[in-house]
Amino acid sequence: LFLATLTYDTLRFEYEDFPETKEPVWILGRKYSVFTEKEEILLDVTSRLWFTYRKNFPAIGGTGPTSDTGWGCMLRCGQMIFAQALVCRHLGRDWRWIKGKRQMDNYFNVLNAFVDKKDSYYSIHQIAQMGVGEGKSIGQWYGPNTVAQVLKKLAAFDTWSSLAVHIAMDNTVVMEEIRRLCQSNFPCAGAAACPAVESDILYNGYPEEAGVRDRLSLWKPLVLLIPLRLGLTEINEAYIETLKHCFMMPQSLGVIGGKPNSAHYFIGYVGEELIYLDPHTTQPAVELNDSGCLPDESFHCQHPPCRMSIAELDPSIAVGFFCNTEEDFNNWCQQIRQLSLVRGALPMFELVERQPSHFSNPDVLNLTPDSSDADRLERFFDSEDEDFEILSL
Repeated sequence: LFLATLTYDTLRFEYEDFPETKEPVWILGRKYSVFTEKEEILLDVTSRLWFTYRKNFPAIGGTGPTSDTGWGCMLRCGQMIFAQALVCRHLGRDWRWIKGKRQMDNYFNVLNAFVDKKDSYYSIHQIAQMGVGEGKSIGQWYGPNTVAQVLKKLAAFDTWSSLAVHIAMDNTVVMEEIRRLCQSNFPCAGAAACPAVESDILYNGYPEEAGVRDRLSLWKPLVLLIPLRLGLTEINEAYIETLKHCFMMPQSLGVIGGKPNSAHYFIGYVGEELIYLDPHTTQPAVELNDSGCLPDESFHCQHPPCRMSIAELDPSIAVGFFCNTEEDFNNWCQQIRQLSLVRGALPMFELVERQPSHFSNPDVLNLTPDSSDADRLERFFDSEDEDFEILSL
């Protein structure tokens, strides 16, 4: 994996190990010590699904790009944060990938949902083509909000996972909206109108009865994505402690963001540094081998993960959480309320029971900001980030 360590923005090899520090290492809600649990840290990181640039995949849309090098980094980060949700959903947070060890079928079911081909639920093909409806041409760079909106639409067709995806806009999480979404006995909006064809489900290897069973349950597993802007051109230091606490929550899916036009998937922190997986490596597209199996080693980062100072983080991010049960969601709400009491931690978003009266209609929380407004604000702030998407219009 020598090439897999080459990063797009630094063009140098990254082999730096974790620092010898008494500071705890937090990885997606798990606390580790560098001195006594270094192997566990690396195994946890390696077990995350790592999606990078690929080349020589089938042309997007039949005649489009066959590689996403240079433009697909945020799309790959979106895949990684959503793949973590599917891992939690179908394998559990304690699941670990070990090189050479035979994995369960559900692992390959999850991986197949992201493979670079047109009929995988969350493939680069599906994300890029669905993004056209969000005003993004194929090959155009995405921001955190855009990729979140696209993934929400694609999840409606994933009857195997049967997820409730909520994007909390305007810096506000409305508990009533989420409970209504998760307690529904029907598929998410869009799935009923455009149900997945049965042959597609079987082609991806998904159990035929899983979607029906889960749709009848009392609580749909929740993927909560919260697009935020934590400053104008650089992150406001007042948000740093709050951001750190997000990685400490057991419901954490991590954060997508990075630097202007250079996206990363952040999975934890140590001290004042964020720990992330970097998609800026171009690998060949993966195909089934002669035995019909999918070679999976290139989907796992097998070297120490990259780190960067929290102060270098671009202020445009999206934070993700997964609540498998209603109890998980209630616990998350309690943690968010307690976080507001932490000294020196400025809340990144507001948690409310009901929709605030200043929202003009019930769907406003899940709408992408009007492009003309967003463009006007982008010009006003003259940001380098092409898609920073001010949330409070």
